[in-house]
Amino acid sequence: MHLDRPASPIGRRRSPDGGVAPAALPARTDVAVIGGGLIGLSIAWRLARAGRAVTVLERDTIGAGASLAATGMLAPAAEHEPGSDPLLPLALASLRLWPEFRDALEAESGRMIDYRPDGTLVLAVGRDEVERLRFRFDLQRRSGLEAAWLPGSEVRRLEPGLRPSVTAGIHCPLDHQVDPRMVMDALTEACRRAGVILVERTPVTGLDWSGGHVAGARAGDRGVAAETVVLASGAWSGEGGLLPEGLALPVRPLKGQSLALRTTPRTGTLGRMIWTEQVHMAPKSDGQLIVGATVEDCGFRPGVTAGGLYALLEGARRVLPGIEEMEVEAVWSGYRPTSDDDAPILDVIAPGLVAATGHHRNGYLLAPITADAIAGLVTDGVLPEVARPFTLARFGRPEPRRVSA
Repeated sequence: MHLDRPASPIGRRRSPDGGVAPAALPARTDVAVIGGGLIGLSIAWRLARAGRAVTVLERDTIGAGASLAATGMLAPAAEHEPGSDPLLPLALASLRLWPEFRDALEAESGRMIDYRPDGTLVLAVGRDEVERLRFRFDLQRRSGLEAAWLPGSEVRRLEPGLRPSVTAGIHCPLDHQVDPRMVMDALTEACRRAGVILVERTPVTGLDWSGGHVAGARAGDRGVAAETVVLASGAWSGEGGLLPEGLALPVRPLKGQSLALRTTPRTGTLGRMIWTEQVHMAPKSDGQLIVGATVEDCGFRPGVTAGGLYALLEGARRVLPGIEEMEVEAVWSGYRPTSDDDAPILDVIAPGLVAATGHHRNGYLLAPITADAIAGLVTDGVLPEVARPFTLARFGRPEPRRVSA
């Protein structure tokens, strides 16, 4: 999601370190990654750890797309819904990788990422919502997910600040979360230490082709030659101009608006992530409570709207009355990178060109498995079995081709 600068005095939620030092575009690199967000940096870090020379080209500043606008949920159970069974094995495989990913990231960057294994509560208010929640619970159980049905009294025992009108809930104990700002700071530093060259404010305007093979990327009158180019530019991956028409990706922006509230001992906060039919809420260790997110299929339409903020605040207030006393610290909007089936695209587009995009609202959850899958594709030309359902073949495209000629 792209962070838009609000017109009001309310600031946007920024990464504490505020970007990286400018770097020059090298003449040559082993791998050029287009996109300096979570997915792009995770892939770059993974490849650099394997000894590859990697350059990241970011159109804005590091993390300025979906990565710093996200909530940081690692929640395959709460996210599971009808039609998402094909994605579940990939999501669960990536969740299992997260502890190792976290440990390596914190060790190699020297920074913490606020990894919280507190679980998720999915709530219902009123009879109609209870019936729909029961349907969700049955789906989770049929899919083999760990989940427990709780009456309203037990939900309020776990979260005393919730309204008495909360009727029932599902506890998903294996859902976790991280703080996106801290993850991006750690990834940026880990990439630096691994030798990744991070080039900001450098929109890629074209690809260099040689005999049907992608041989590098261009940014205006500058270029970098590369053995492999990885397209990881999120919601912009489907934009015209960069790829030939026959290789265009089925990715579009799905706008979301979110806000951050400041909790205090007086207002209280939550102990874990809360989901309702209207909003989700995620408490962070720095005292912020993130409320998100609207879903608007309106293209790249910027801005935060009164209607969007009202929907978020009213949705949160409906179950958590304490938000009335919380200060609003930041509001923002952004663009989820969404494919035609809401699942990621992990594939070779053409010899020398690999795609890692379309993660919808699961970018943080899927970052470790995506990094491993793309590293395997770049290095060995093969996707791991769990990632093979997410090639372009599912959209009627040919089977994956070789990365290099």
